Amino acid sequence: MIHKTILFCFFCLGVFAQKGDYPIQPVAFTQVHFKDNFWTPKMQVNANVTIPYTLNQCKITGRIDNFRKAAKQIPADKSTSFTFDDTDLYKVIEGASYSLQTQKNPQLEAYLDSLITIIGSAQEADGYLYTFRTMPIQKPHEWLGAKRWEKEEDLSHELYNAGHLFESAVAHYQATGKKNLLNIAIRNADLLVKTFGWGKEERFPGHQIVETGLTKLYRVTGKKAYLDLAKFFLDLRGKEGHLNQEYSQSHKKVVDQHTAVGHAVRATYMYTGMADVAALTGDKAYLSAIDDIWHDVVDKKLYITGGIGATGNGEAFGDDYDLPNMSAYAETCAAIANVYWNQRMFLLHGDAQYVDVLERTLYNGLLSGISLSGDKFFYPNPLASMGQHQRRAWWDCACCVSNMTRFLPSVPGYTYAQNQKNLYVNLFVGGTATIQLPNTAVTITQQTAYPWEGKNDITIAPAKTAQFALRIRIPGWALSRPSSGDLYKDETPESPIQLLVNGKVFSYTIEKGYAVVDRIWKKGDKVSFILPMDVRKILANSNVKADKSKFALQRGPMVYCLEGNDNTSASVMSLVVDKSAPVTASYQQDLLNGVMTLNMKGFTTQRQVGSEELVKKTTDIKAIPYYSWANRGATEMTVWIPYEETAARPTPAPTIASKSKVSGSVSNPLMLKALNDQYEVENSNDKSANFLHWWPKKNTTEYLQYDFDQTYTVSSSSIYWLDDSPWGGCRIPASYKIYYQKDGEWIPVKVINQSPIAKDQLNTIQFESVTTKAIKMEVQLPVDNAAGVIEWAVK
Repeated sequence: MIHKTILFCFFCLGVFAQKGDYPIQPVAFTQVHFKDNFWTPKMQVNANVTIPYTLNQCKITGRIDNFRKAAKQIPADKSTSFTFDDTDLYKVIEGASYSLQTQKNPQLEAYLDSLITIIGSAQEADGYLYTFRTMPIQKPHEWLGAKRWEKEEDLSHELYNAGHLFESAVAHYQATGKKNLLNIAIRNADLLVKTFGWGKEERFPGHQIVETGLTKLYRVTGKKAYLDLAKFFLDLRGKEGHLNQEYSQSHKKVVDQHTAVGHAVRATYMYTGMADVAALTGDKAYLSAIDDIWHDVVDKKLYITGGIGATGNGEAFGDDYDLPNMSAYAETCAAIANVYWNQRMFLLHGDAQYVDVLERTLYNGLLSGISLSGDKFFYPNPLASMGQHQRRAWWDCACCVSNMTRFLPSVPGYTYAQNQKNLYVNLFVGGTATIQLPNTAVTITQQTAYPWEGKNDITIAPAKTAQFALRIRIPGWALSRPSSGDLYKDETPESPIQLLVNGKVFSYTIEKGYAVVDRIWKKGDKVSFILPMDVRKILANSNVKADKSKFALQRGPMVYCLEGNDNTSASVMSLVVDKSAPVTASYQQDLLNGVMTLNMKGFTTQRQVGSEELVKKTTDIKAIPYYSWANRGATEMTVWIPYEETAARPTPAPTIASKSKVSGSVSNPLMLKALNDQYEVENSNDKSANFLHWWPKKNTTEYLQYDFDQTYTVSSSSIYWLDDSPWGGCRIPASYKIYYQKDGEWIPVKVINQSPIAKDQLNTIQFESVTTKAIKMEVQLPVDNAAGVIEWAVK
């Protein structure tokens, strides 16, 4: 049954390709089977830990009960927190479906069937499926309108939910051959076709993804109305009379958008949908727009890790070259969407540069989103931390958790692609795939220890002797080209890559980044090559202020970072490494489930009291792959390593504040480290270092306290306030007071002079000298906002 269903899906895809589709077709995940030491263990952890974990979280957090309440099977006393919570269950089912191709599990398959039954029971008679409206709850969620779709362009997420339902249903159908979830999706899609369109309900989705879901349904069913509806949703954006805003990419018609703006996940889901619709309809204006947007992102807005979305304000793209490290948002969902988009761009153009971005994202900014244990996650993926960033077991908004759960088992589907008699090798992963070319079926086997080693043997076994072209991607990083533009550069001399066919040197041509081996193939033919695994020091464009006088380490596709656990100086941001310093690679089986580490010499930097000169000390430095950080507790981390001491963040000089024990009324104690790190603040919205905040509290009295290492006589306090207006939730406080401890009691200081409370400058209180072992600051938060502190000094 499964085999026939897969053939049916391929048959549909092939028919549509003749009428109009991607010129290059991906080889489905169902046809690719990994057997390696990198991805296979991670997919096993996903199957054995992550999927059961997230399914259980969907149960205990009430997400499954939302459907039961909508079906009136249990009382509808309350709903979960967010109107898109239905999608978490859809995404986990999608991931579990992919996983069943790797690891058969009858018990899991049966459980999915039971969940699908529950989902189906919540569907209304006309196909509407959205638990937050259907459940007879006394107080509906505030994001809902009075009627269906009323707030779709803003907050309701009805179409967003539908999109994830469609994607889940297609994956489940392809993996199992069962139509139980697919039929639910089709009934819902038919309702959308009946409801939306020109002259009918004219609303676009506030959060994109229904577009790609509809194109997937179109490919499976052949129903063109689904494709037409996807195009309608895209073409409606930017029309007068609608909610037009950059946040949701509705500020202009999609064909008039040429730069990436707004919410990064919504944006890249939309660009992916535009690519699907462009391929299926031949809309060249769509192609022109996403081509321009791709260059805008890759040339100006892409982190070295492949992360996108520089700012937490709107989870959005920032300005050109604005790529802060500590405050980088780089959401896990955005990394996943970036892979989807770049896969489509490759299918459109057949150029390896898109797979280069896909691979960079996959091995770094995406894979960092999940812990080695499979049950802890990152929502943002910063490129620097002072220990305030830690993986979490769950979020009330769990989109990144369920998204990672669904994505990991799908990785085999990005390995190969085909176009007539062209077979593309895009990712280097040990394992076997079976691919049907026009003139023969081909079994292809890779043997490689990638990403740790560059050697790869590709064995070809056609069903019959036949001629076709094997196109092997030569990664940009292997040619000293870390990016297609000038955002990043690698000064490593380029070395030629030799290809052997059956042990003999083969003279190949390069076309769009692919080594082309076009010949008559017979069973047992072998192609061998070695990608250079030099350690590379990547430099950022001079316009990227955050990375000035710093380099990032890369070996193969892996970007590296320094973490406090591995270095004598746990304050890794104080380290400096000469740009010409030699770096050696060493594989450590017993570290982080087995990783290649990079080792070098450098020196620490520390401030001195009363001197601008830094104290420096030579030290050994170790770097680990970025994806593996934050698996051993809270510590400092940095991707970009200073090669000049002016770019380092020296450890504090021994002052009263830096030697104090810090406490306060904050939710995350790690934020307390920000107060006395002697960071030189640029302005009150400077988030390039650690900072402390009381968000989301408002109109409350909070406190911070220094317990000194001994008794001191003090007479001055200076505070630099956090104020992240206009988008953030912190403003300068309404007021604050300083107290000192005497005989176990807190006594207010006698103020001599106090500067007005203001942002972007030190706020100083001078008071009559007090002799004490502790000092405290009480802060009255504004009525409508929180407040925060970047630095607090005492003299």
